Amino acid sequence: MQVDRNGLIGEIRRFNRFYTRTIGLLDETLTESAFTLTEARVLFELGHRESPAASEIAAELRLDSAYLARILRRFAAGGLSKARSDGADRRRRILSLTDKGRAALAELQAAADKDIARLLRSLPDEKLGELERALRKTMELLRGSPMEGPAITLRAHRIGDIGWVVQRQAVLYAEQYGWDITYEALAAEIGAAFLRNFRKGRDFCWIAERDGAPVGAVFLVGEDDATARLRLLHVEPEARGLGIGKRLVDACIEQARASGYRRVVLWTNSILVAARTLYERAGFRLIGEERHHSFGKDLVGQTWELVL
Repeated sequence: MQVDRNGLIGEIRRFNRFYTRTIGLLDETLTESAFTLTEARVLFELGHRESPAASEIAAELRLDSAYLARILRRFAAGGLSKARSDGADRRRRILSLTDKGRAALAELQAAADKDIARLLRSLPDEKLGELERALRKTMELLRGSPMEGPAITLRAHRIGDIGWVVQRQAVLYAEQYGWDITYEALAAEIGAAFLRNFRKGRDFCWIAERDGAPVGAVFLVGEDDATARLRLLHVEPEARGLGIGKRLVDACIEQARASGYRRVVLWTNSILVAARTLYERAGFRLIGEERHHSFGKDLVGQTWELVL
């Protein structure tokens, strides 16, 4: 069937008008923040790129270098970003966000997530999957090639998810470390308490999905007004190495900042090397250790803390 290209152009332009109006891209600032859309994108790149330089951000966003320089000066003056010399190339300046900048990014992302969630509120679950596949296919078609790697998404928990987390963690720790059924009891108690005492806006659970299938999870639970606890982090073996664990930990940190918590704590065991590495790279520091006999094994428990 021959497609009317001019008609398709008109449909795309109509969709652009609909979407920009719907999510507020025509507003003076984005999601009622202090940032324009371009500034928000620059802030995002600073927060999610590994040691970026201004030239790399300009190329990625197709920004005029002088325009980007003005944005970066504004960020620096507001205490949102900083720059340092690259040890390997003194001519190259590496950019990064300050704590204030990371907090601003977390708040901006939380507001954007809230806006999109409001947009999706009326769609049933089966339509959400249809929408996700349509968006992914649209990007593939316009790129001219399939998107690189599997689609990794994070979503809030739904009915049945907590039971899945308990079951998968119990099986994985039994297979990998020989832990007995008492760990399943602990995970079930944590999951039940999360559901029973759940406070919207203070307690969170993210399920990581790979092409629509669950492959990991994490909880963030408020202990008091100042402290949130990261719990039950796991990634399925077949999905490891894709950065999912880092995304789950980063989601906890960003949400904790946006929710006004002043620190995040967690308890783990020294034998869980991959998880401990994730925590350390995210900025957590070890504040305590104790030997204990749990889950049928002699273990070394560790308490880690991240001050926000």
